Amino acid sequence: MQKSVFRPLTTRQLKPEGWLKRQLEIQAEGLSGHLDLIWPDIRESKWIGGDQDGWERVPYWLDGFIPLAFLLDDEGLKRRAKRYVDAILDGQAEDGWICPCSLAERERYDVWPAFLICKVLVLYESCTGDSRIEQAVYRAMKQLLGHIAAHTLFNWAAARWYECLIPLWWLYERRPEEWMLQLAALLEAEGIDYEKLYRRFSFERPAGRRYWSQINHVVNTAMALKSRALMARMTGESPDAFAQHMYRTVMQHNSMPTGHFTGDECLSGDEPTQGSELCSVAEAMYSYEVLLAESGNGFWADLLEKEAFNCLPATTTADLWAHQYVQMTNQISAQRFPDEAVPFNSNSGEANVFGLEPNYGCCTANLNQAWPKFALSAILESERGLAVSSLVPSRVQVERDGHTICVHVCSDYPFRDEAVLEVSADAPVACEMIVRIPGFAQKAWVDGKPAQPGGWFPLGAIWEGVTHIHVKLQMEAKLIDRPHGAKAVVRGPLVFALPVRAQVTKLEYTRDGVERKAPYCDYQMLPASPWNYAFCSEQFEAVFGEVSAYPFSPEHPPIWLKTKMLPIAWAEKNGICASVPSKIDVLGQPEELLLQPYGCTDLRMTEMPFVKI
Repeated sequence: MQKSVFRPLTTRQLKPEGWLKRQLEIQAEGLSGHLDLIWPDIRESKWIGGDQDGWERVPYWLDGFIPLAFLLDDEGLKRRAKRYVDAILDGQAEDGWICPCSLAERERYDVWPAFLICKVLVLYESCTGDSRIEQAVYRAMKQLLGHIAAHTLFNWAAARWYECLIPLWWLYERRPEEWMLQLAALLEAEGIDYEKLYRRFSFERPAGRRYWSQINHVVNTAMALKSRALMARMTGESPDAFAQHMYRTVMQHNSMPTGHFTGDECLSGDEPTQGSELCSVAEAMYSYEVLLAESGNGFWADLLEKEAFNCLPATTTADLWAHQYVQMTNQISAQRFPDEAVPFNSNSGEANVFGLEPNYGCCTANLNQAWPKFALSAILESERGLAVSSLVPSRVQVERDGHTICVHVCSDYPFRDEAVLEVSADAPVACEMIVRIPGFAQKAWVDGKPAQPGGWFPLGAIWEGVTHIHVKLQMEAKLIDRPHGAKAVVRGPLVFALPVRAQVTKLEYTRDGVERKAPYCDYQMLPASPWNYAFCSEQFEAVFGEVSAYPFSPEHPPIWLKTKMLPIAWAEKNGICASVPSKIDVLGQPEELLLQPYGCTDLRMTEMPFVKI
């Protein structure tokens, strides 16, 4: 088996600090930490003996809830996670079948959740060392081999076959047996061949409602980016060559200025009023984490940070009690659009409302993995040492040759442009250490020495006592080109947007037996400040504020960009602005305005024309 370049550390070795720890605490205080108490699909799931959803929602939720509980070392959360894991293990059938359905239902049961729950169990073992997990996953994987040999993969399992390789390779590393390689080959043969698909198919036009399909489903797309990286463990192929080709192909016609791609169910083009599903953000992040680990290519860490600092916080409220199904880069309202005015290709008119489960509940369950897994990717392990892949605040403690070495990243990155790495060892210890220099920095220095953006900088190999290493980045705000003649502003990993102040209305109601009650109700947001502007200057002055108790607060962002902008005529209907102004009609003199991070906005304008004055 081909080895990965990096491996994730466990929640016992790595802990978030600073604003990142606070972000996880907010998540635990919000929806993630309460879904098993308030949401029937988790609270009364068939996975624990109830009568509600017995498919992907509990596994999705646990995929984030488990690492959240253990990263925060919260005993109450850990007990609640164990209750679910115990029920799932107790419910496993004699023959190894692990999903909650009857024997008669198995033939037409889409086995995608079997892949997912085994991945979750592996994650739980890494957090706890639970000795029950290996045998449970062994039995589930062996049963799956016989099942899919008789009942070929279909629907979601066919689209997501590679996800099963995550628990399968974990198992193979512990007790390699030939049938496991046969299972991998069968999964690949029965699943969608994304290589062939992307060799010919351009995805140039949005699918629309009539042409919904698995092949351009946005979440499948986000997941499939890592498909060949996972298969490369067995085949020896390049772990990320296909992913680079696939990403470029998708972005050619479906890009967002954040580096993500549009998709309200299916890939949706490049209009700034198209949406992108929250599930696709969470899954793209996980794909980039896998690609980074398998290939060592810092390009994936750059994309991961752009997702984490922009798309992820932009599609949730700052307190993480509500989320959107889809976010829009130019989003002047978050409301229920009338049927005749829905801007999305595949979603309903409520898809961009902030709430408990707008449009579909999959994102309610799946959003939970994004922040905890991002935290776990901040520092990775290699064969010879450690790799600091992100300068976010975190701490790692590992044993090397019988000695303890600790790495403490002290920073407010990405809201500041520097970090201090404190390395301490209780005795001389060999540990090769490298730090990633973000590719979007214009220049960088490590202890005053120039470092190449986009590369890895060697920090040292022998450590004793306490060593402080200073990393300084030069980030410059600049305009980037967008489709339809628009521009957007980026500074380092952060995209900046013009914030639109929101008039917020709580919507409390019950539908299909699911109660929405504050703080887990729906929130309608209508514009309460002007939004119709154009860029007229390429000068941007960074203004720094404190990182507040809610790091991605729209009211208290940690950084702004000051610039001049022009009010212009811009059509709007039913709370949706036109993709582009029909013509540039200037309505006044230049105004000095403050842009703030895209992730620190609920309503925003991001892609706007440039008017030369």
